[in-house]
Amino acid sequence: MIISASRRTDIPAFFSDWLINRLKAGFVLIQNPRNPKRIANVALDPSVVDCIVFWTKNPQPMLNKLKVIDDLGYQYYFQFTITPYDQQVEKNLPAKREILETFKKLSHKIGKHRIIWRYDPVFINKQFPLEYHLDAFGRLCASLADYTNTCIFSFIDMYARVRINAKAIIATEVSEADKKRIAQSFSAIAGHHNLRLMTCSETLDFTSYGIARAACIDPSLLANMLGASVQSKKDPNQRPACKCIESIDLGAYDCCRHGCVYCYATTSEKTVSRNSPRHDPCSPLLIGHPQGDETITVREVRSLIDRQSALF
Repeated sequence: MIISASRRTDIPAFFSDWLINRLKAGFVLIQNPRNPKRIANVALDPSVVDCIVFWTKNPQPMLNKLKVIDDLGYQYYFQFTITPYDQQVEKNLPAKREILETFKKLSHKIGKHRIIWRYDPVFINKQFPLEYHLDAFGRLCASLADYTNTCIFSFIDMYARVRINAKAIIATEVSEADKKRIAQSFSAIAGHHNLRLMTCSETLDFTSYGIARAACIDPSLLANMLGASVQSKKDPNQRPACKCIESIDLGAYDCCRHGCVYCYATTSEKTVSRNSPRHDPCSPLLIGHPQGDETITVREVRSLIDRQSALF
């Protein structure tokens, strides 16, 4: 089983104490996002959790907890997003220089092969034109090239929530012509810094620029980390262009406090403000406590490691 922590919220930034408590307890309760009265009880024993994939914009609060996770016997890697936007777009993030230092500290702790830099999402407006991205991407590559092997980028998807929350900043999706120019230029810049460049859930084919389609939850990376192949299939809950394998997400929507206007997982700041006080690090649920009227089902989980391949 692969644990995703999380596409729905930034667990390393805001909920690392809760995560450590759940790992020590050996189980977690996960509400169905479409029906909160249905809850899955998911075992978190290291014998069935093959890897945890962390998604974050600021893992600094978690850096001093990594040894605990190591000692508990879990494997993990990070998808770490660093963009060139300011606090008009990413309202509550620390200064970029602090985030860059955190990236480097994390890389020193776990190794550059276990930290993937995400330049995500790319959008264009008057404040952030195409040329701005080319310059910013080059500067970030120069800063991060010694601390990661891979950069994954993607273009903005104008989900309904994004259209509402970002309407004053992001008017439209990036045109196909601009996507191609950005991809070609990014490829040249990344190549100059010896970074592998990949796209996330992108329908356009950029292989002619040397850019592959990424699986952010990647069986090849997992095989290298675990020393054995994993028995996996594409995650049917993700977008058609997504190449990730199946995982179980520990997160909940509407509880990330970064305030990014492009976030697809946040309905509104008011909803986040309402949910945040309901978080209890000691609860088996990320937000709130079981009320007793839910249907709780034990989810069947198993290790995906191919034990036969691990023998050779």
